[in-house]
Amino acid sequence: MVVNLLADAEAEVDRIFQALADATRRDIVRRVIGREQNVTDLADRYAMSFAAVQKHVAVLQRSGLVAKRRRGREQLVGPVLDAIDRARTLLDEYEALWRGRIDRMDAILGEAEGSEAGR
Repeated sequence: MVVNLLADAEAEVDRIFQALADATRRDIVRRVIGREQNVTDLADRYAMSFAAVQKHVAVLQRSGLVAKRRRGREQLVGPVLDAIDRARTLLDEYEALWRGRIDRMDAILGEAEGSEAGR
């Protein structure tokens, strides 16, 4: 069961970062964090077809970063802040990991310099 949970978490992370790998999708997420946007207004902002923007929104939906809801005839796109926060947390963990590695490399290099100076 734990293995399944870890696999599910890895799959979610993959979907999130694959979705964020595209500049248009990152821009859509940025725009909807400020306020919900209807799909038509989003499509007007990009030099691509309405269908292409809808496909970008669908990728973001599958990743869990945004959600769509209907208001009358409009389809509004809004952020899913929990998913965005999970992505931020994961990036913070990667940053801490790499900073730790850099600190260890600095320590090793410092020790090597100190042993050479003592010769």
